[in-house]
Amino acid sequence: MDAVTRQHYPAGTLYVVATPIGNIADISLRALHVLSLADAIACEDTRNTAQLLGRYGLNKPLIAAHQHNEREAAEKIRTRLQAGERIALVSDAGTPGISDPGARIVDLLSQSGIPVTPLPGASAAISALSASGLLHDHFYFIGFLPVKNSQRETALRSLTQIPATLIFYEAPHRITDTLKTMAEVFGHSRTVVLAREISKLFEEIHRCPLQEALIWVQADAHREKGEYVILVDAAPELAADDTEARRVLGILLEACSVKQAAALAAQLTGMKKNTLYQLALSMREEKEED
Repeated sequence: MDAVTRQHYPAGTLYVVATPIGNIADISLRALHVLSLADAIACEDTRNTAQLLGRYGLNKPLIAAHQHNEREAAEKIRTRLQAGERIALVSDAGTPGISDPGARIVDLLSQSGIPVTPLPGASAAISALSASGLLHDHFYFIGFLPVKNSQRETALRSLTQIPATLIFYEAPHRITDTLKTMAEVFGHSRTVVLAREISKLFEEIHRCPLQEALIWVQADAHREKGEYVILVDAAPELAADDTEARRVLGILLEACSVKQAAALAAQLTGMKKNTLYQLALSMREEKEED
């Protein structure tokens, strides 16, 4: 705590504070210190935050700052910060502004020249990535997909060739539909990691090919409960010159399904079937758009 208390925490500053995503112990000493210093705490849900603070023995004035009132909340927070107060910004769980309210508030205050200080902490996306074992150097955070099936499929198809681990958030009541669509769009053999209820009592992290993901979820009724982080392995790299693969697939796709064309092209070119499947999907989509 000496290192925490020796640091200067200027007045007139917005402190973006990450809070636990499950286990109540997953909060930093620095976060607790700043929450105790704050003149007020801007939060997504005042009831949730009051309960959280109570578990740490804290009681602070709360400012409602959710997705429906971020602009108005930013104005209120700016007035108080310009008067020399310290304000902490939290979401219900995790890091504000990461698929949670907060980014618009930070943007508006930054435009006003108000200092913003982040306090690192819990993030479901980074926690899941660290336990995934997926080896690509890059990751691409998508967050929540569209709710409608057609829009979700379109969004996923736009990601088929991204050379990075893809990170999604998903609600329990949509997990089965999302996994079905992912298997259709990304291919059944692509690796997926399902991270459920991270840091909570019933945490599960499961890695498998996409074709097995839905089977795993449906094998236990409890797995259709709780928030998910879904990580999909990076798109397989194509050869530097894929002209021949495109030529062969172009011919085959005139008469075959994407799956059949990829299988036949693999035999003709010696390239991996999954790589060709992703390329065939992309070519079919390009043709439909034309």
